[in-house]
Amino acid sequence: MSGKDVRAVIVMGVSGAGKSSVAELLAKNLGSAFVEGDSLHPKANIDKMAHGIPLTDEDRWPWLDVIGKEIAGLTDQGKSVVATCSSLKRAYRDRLRKAAGGKLYFVFLKGAEDLLSRRMGERKGHFMPAALLQSQLATLESPEGEEGVVTVDIDASIETIVENARSGLDQIMAQ
Repeated sequence: MSGKDVRAVIVMGVSGAGKSSVAELLAKNLGSAFVEGDSLHPKANIDKMAHGIPLTDEDRWPWLDVIGKEIAGLTDQGKSVVATCSSLKRAYRDRLRKAAGGKLYFVFLKGAEDLLSRRMGERKGHFMPAALLQSQLATLESPEGEEGVVTVDIDASIETIVENARSGLDQIMAQ
């Protein structure tokens, strides 16, 4: 794979949008490595969220840097990667872009609050309680209109969401 063919993509959105499921299938579809951003959180962050305490920017900066370094490490080896990260603020996305050390694309999973809430309520064994959805929605700075961002509506099957994400990525990567 040439350097031009290496893709670095973050599937982003609030909790309940389906980041992990979409990113895992998208990575498989693209023949890319998959990185679960939540697995890179320090224990202190997971404990806070599990107790219904929203993370602060100070909690997130080191985590974002770890995700960016993970992406850079894979792309430096010539591997494409699809990672998950909520990436709620523009400053977070900019930090990820810098830490990743290269061109980074985002797939923004967008959905209505009632759909997100229902999905969060259906999840089993996840550390993020549904009560934190409101704080995530309040924090979200929509990436729509930012360069390198594809927005995909989540009110569809996972296969359709991934197909729409891939189609959108192909379009913006061809520019």
